[in-house]
Amino acid sequence: MIARVIPLTQTRAIRGLFDYLLPVELEAVGVGSLLRVPFAGRTLLAVLAELAETSELPPERLAGVAGSLDARLPEDLVRLATWIADEYCSTPARALQIMLPPGATQGLREKQVLVATITPAGQAALREGPGGPAERTTAGQLRALQTLAAHGPTQAATLGTQLLRRLETRGLVSLNLTVQPRRAPHFNVSSASASAPPLTAEQQSALRPILEALNVAEALGGGAQPREFLLHGVTGSGKTEVYLRAAEATLSRQRTVLILVPEIALTPQALSRFQARFGDVVAVMHSGMSTGKRHDEWLRVARGEARVCVGPRSAVFAPLPDIGLIVVDEEHESSYKNEGDPRYDARTVAQRRALEHGAVLLEGSATPRPETVFGASRLVMRQRVDARSLPAVEILDMRGLHNPLHPDARLALADCQRQGGKAIVLLNRRGWSNFLSCGSCGRVWMCPNCEVALVLHQAGGYVACHHCGHHERIPGSCPDCGSVTVARHGAGTERLEYELTTALASERFPVLRLDADAVGLEARAEVLERFHAAPSGVLVGTQMVAKGHDFADVGLGIVVDADQTLRFPDFRSEERTFALITQLAGRTGRGGASGGRVLVQTLEPAARAIVLAAQHDAETFVRGELRRRKALGYPPFTTLIRVICAAIDPAAVQVAADFLRERITAAAAADSQGFAVLGPAPLFMLRGRSRRQLVVKGVERAAAVYAVRAAIDAISADRRHREVVLSVDVDPQ
Repeated sequence: MIARVIPLTQTRAIRGLFDYLLPVELEAVGVGSLLRVPFAGRTLLAVLAELAETSELPPERLAGVAGSLDARLPEDLVRLATWIADEYCSTPARALQIMLPPGATQGLREKQVLVATITPAGQAALREGPGGPAERTTAGQLRALQTLAAHGPTQAATLGTQLLRRLETRGLVSLNLTVQPRRAPHFNVSSASASAPPLTAEQQSALRPILEALNVAEALGGGAQPREFLLHGVTGSGKTEVYLRAAEATLSRQRTVLILVPEIALTPQALSRFQARFGDVVAVMHSGMSTGKRHDEWLRVARGEARVCVGPRSAVFAPLPDIGLIVVDEEHESSYKNEGDPRYDARTVAQRRALEHGAVLLEGSATPRPETVFGASRLVMRQRVDARSLPAVEILDMRGLHNPLHPDARLALADCQRQGGKAIVLLNRRGWSNFLSCGSCGRVWMCPNCEVALVLHQAGGYVACHHCGHHERIPGSCPDCGSVTVARHGAGTERLEYELTTALASERFPVLRLDADAVGLEARAEVLERFHAAPSGVLVGTQMVAKGHDFADVGLGIVVDADQTLRFPDFRSEERTFALITQLAGRTGRGGASGGRVLVQTLEPAARAIVLAAQHDAETFVRGELRRRKALGYPPFTTLIRVICAAIDPAAVQVAADFLRERITAAAAADSQGFAVLGPAPLFMLRGRSRRQLVVKGVERAAAVYAVRAAIDAISADRRHREVVLSVDVDPQ
């Protein structure tokens, strides 16, 4: 038997399948098995992609498979890896490596513990007590037997393994190795409820076509044509309840459910709601968990013990069999795009998995992407479930003001404190200050590895680069001129938290902060739960505070520096600005909070995205965005591909970028549809490397991707460019 494998190597130049002889003792392995194979003078891990009777090479030229691991990927994920490699100009090996069972390459297995159980003879000895006619039982042994009799099987380590071994030799207890699952944490979020509330008329209307699509998929089986729905509901309209009802219907049809959320910080809330409704059939997978816990959750999903999987971007690779429903919550979030190679978009991968399984794809957002509006069947929910109106939004002009907070915002926060209410303040910039400068000579403290300014983190006593992680102590004087006049510019969440704590905080009115500086998922979940449980207070944070949280008693929302994203040289900048304001407004005025009020601070009060967000007018905004993008040739009407070349030597970077431009331009000239190649253009230095970028813009997606992939393969095989690091980003965010 011939094993055709994909070696797990990072080298781009190594592509395709490699044939090996499969020993008789390994013939039980199947597609997706993880094998050890000799490769280029060393032993590598490889994934079995095909089994064949013969090879194009003679048997004497084939090496044998050296061994196998217990880990095995489902066949559909092996096929998905090949698709991802082609779609995102990567390699199957790199795609497979992000799908492997957690800890598989380290040989991680299920945790086993030694468990003691009392035997009938032990029960008899217990009745005799110490000093009976049978062999003597010590007081310590008697206590151990009493514990086992009262509590049943118990881990041996808690009672003393050596003591139990002596009892085992006398036949009084039995000791056995037992698998102990490393279960993911259960989060008890206050808003989670096991009971299903009655649906509103809009929820019923939205759910009806979803259930019809599930019926069609069930009737046709795995080959059903997938249906894609966009659940476009205002914040507070009850999208999560629609997800839960759709999941319940899917489970009743004996199919599985995949729930994607945009951030790890949102996983506890989503997980708690699904666990409250469906119990132990819900698994969670995310990078914030230990490798052991992720490994055991992966196995629970693969074995069918868990039939619902909840998690952020990487959970799109959960080994669920027969998927019937895939939910992408907050589908507008850019965090669904992976930053490493392969730079996949979990939303697009979810579409592919839905196609593979004949599943229903349900994407939800209050601020959907124009791409999704353009391509999916839209289900609209315009009213909140509690029939409350959306909060009033006021635009505050910050021109001529230098304090982070507008005077009206300060008054509103003081009123909130006096009335015992809750507020959320959003500033999408962490740290204390944006940068430091010398008041005498103008020196700006820059990162030595990247061409960016260092951000001040006052509490930690350092300035840091948010790109490479470099940090150093806060300077007391200027190293260039010796001046001690060091000015701080701008404000981040840390400074805002300090100012609000100084002005407002008390035991009854706490000020809490939530941003990427909070360590770990559990720490972030604790901040959210503290804010939820507090009778009043302020939550300050970055965009994390605006994403999907359901706080029933927040009456005030403040967006600081709302036009910050408008200054980015990005065709999506207006979309992001609109979404950020709308999402923050959506946390306000729910449940017990009467009315609700949102203050938007900006230097551009007439900006289209800000004005329409203040009017809660998503329809007009999306229509305008689609018209603008069609006129300018941006997605969804074209495909964008960004290629970045990076190296320590600037000349080598330029040569590589010119090589790629020539190759792609030649392919564009030969293509009937044609596509444009922009650049190469310089980018700021990052992690000590000079960079150049090209952008490919084409109407015919497949042709553009193929041309870029061919050029990348060509330059990867050319040793003259071996010092240059290449990054390909299809559909860059």
